[in-house]
Amino acid sequence: MTRPQTLSPHSTTSDRLPLAALLALATTGFITLLTETMPAGVLPAMSRDLGVSESAAGQSVTVFAIGAILAAIPLTKATIGWPRRHLLLVAISGFAVANTVTALSGSFALTLAARFIAGIVGGLLWALLAGYAVRMVPAHQRGKAMAIAMAGATVALSIGVPAAALLAKLIEWRYAFGIMTVLTLALIVWVVVAVPNFPGQPKGSRLPLTRTFRIPGVAPVLVVTLTFVLSHSILYTYIAPFLAPLGMESQVDAVLLTFGLVSLVSIWITGALIHRNLRLLMILACALFAACTLLLGIFSGVPALVYAGAALWGLAFGGTSTLLQTAVAEAAGDAGDVAQALLTTGWNIGIAGGGIIGGIILGGLNASWLSWVALALLVPTLAIVITARKNGFIKGELGSR
Repeated sequence: MTRPQTLSPHSTTSDRLPLAALLALATTGFITLLTETMPAGVLPAMSRDLGVSESAAGQSVTVFAIGAILAAIPLTKATIGWPRRHLLLVAISGFAVANTVTALSGSFALTLAARFIAGIVGGLLWALLAGYAVRMVPAHQRGKAMAIAMAGATVALSIGVPAAALLAKLIEWRYAFGIMTVLTLALIVWVVVAVPNFPGQPKGSRLPLTRTFRIPGVAPVLVVTLTFVLSHSILYTYIAPFLAPLGMESQVDAVLLTFGLVSLVSIWITGALIHRNLRLLMILACALFAACTLLLGIFSGVPALVYAGAALWGLAFGGTSTLLQTAVAEAAGDAGDVAQALLTTGWNIGIAGGGIIGGIILGGLNASWLSWVALALLVPTLAIVITARKNGFIKGELGSR
């Protein structure tokens, strides 16, 4: 069966990748994910300064995710006819406001409100980026374009969150959010100069939400997104409390940096192999992450093995965003924007659920249970990827169906 392509008639037909535009999208992803996850790197300092517990401070990640969950689908549907660059600039500007408020706020309630607003624009951006990237290139370059555009998210985890953790330790956690505002203002100029504008979809071409969900292959990708990100978020949001009983509370930035640097390797591998090996790469990502949680669960008292587990985790996670967004774009065809909104919602439900479930675990059990709960979620995740071989995580070249 031949599926409709996600490529727009306005897309470029040149074989030369529009790197300046794709890197601007990557920087947008960097700011989006760093804004979302930065509290994980500054959690102890943030909780002390705002006068709340670490579990409560961790809910600043949850609130961001809730904003994204509530906004991604309705805002994507409401703005799907807007010119794409106009929408991109409006959403990016929202981050400048939200991060400025977070940097200056002395009230936990105001901080949560700013995080919620950031989540709203973040949900809209995640749904927008992947479709924007694939409209810039011909079908055979979609995998590479997605890998570049989504690399910023992994760089945020690789360098941004560890840098924020180091900044919180050396100076003040608020400066990290202030720097984000400065980067956002520079990004607005970059987008205006380098990113092409595309029209929104005409009203008659839009697929209803329920029909998009029923397209073969879309549902398995969405379920895998939810469970994989949920397992990741349980560990990542509370990595500082997880390391504290091991006597490694001063090494949070180093562990996160290990995770992040190996994630960069994962991005490179994904970009090189995704066109022919999306299914195999996703299977390996689930298996490696499961191995990481098992290693952390059994040998968490050995610092060297904790670092080894962080490296496995980074190798598993680095390319996952690209793999999942490419998989759902392939499955959804012309319903790509709506499918990306659904994926964004599933991703952020996983982030929010990780913050809530991890907080419950810390409150009722102890931090060592974080890795075991993550492992329990990864087993069915791997099973779904393996069984979704005809639709969802397909075997064969991208764009060939």
